[in-house]
Amino acid sequence: MEAVSPSLDGLRIAVVTVSDRSAAGQRPDATGPVLVAGFRAAGAEVIGSVVPDDAAEVTRAIEAAIASGARAVVTTGGTGIGPRDVTPEATRPLIARELPGIPELLRQRDADQSPLVALSRGLSGVVAHEPPALVINLPGSLSAVTSALEVLPSVMAHAIAQLGGEDH
Repeated sequence: MEAVSPSLDGLRIAVVTVSDRSAAGQRPDATGPVLVAGFRAAGAEVIGSVVPDDAAEVTRAIEAAIASGARAVVTTGGTGIGPRDVTPEATRPLIARELPGIPELLRQRDADQSPLVALSRGLSGVVAHEPPALVINLPGSLSAVTSALEVLPSVMAHAIAQLGGEDH
């Protein structure tokens, strides 16, 4: 008997774009809408927001999304080494259990495209909330989020099912 793959059907996912310029209306958000559309296509209920590159703002956005029922929060932007790139620092205090394999997988997938993926500092982990939630940091690159969408829906569905006590 073949195992049924977990699905994102009906799960609430939040996409948080971290960008000073997009938050100020100076540049359109290029990656958030791609993630929203991709997760919706996978069956999820998706909410999106844009915040500036400010650790307190990023932390508040993640916490608010989880408080509103999001089972996963995917951030895009702020994972590089620039002076305003603070998404990992804003995420780390919220993570109870780190999942290093997710960012490792994503960097590995794109390493043949550009060695600069080695500069991405994105984190992933489980936030101790009831119910628990995932947080995944992605770069603010269109190619990175497009690549991530090829694997994240199934990884996230499986992780959320496990967090809910389903067998693995």
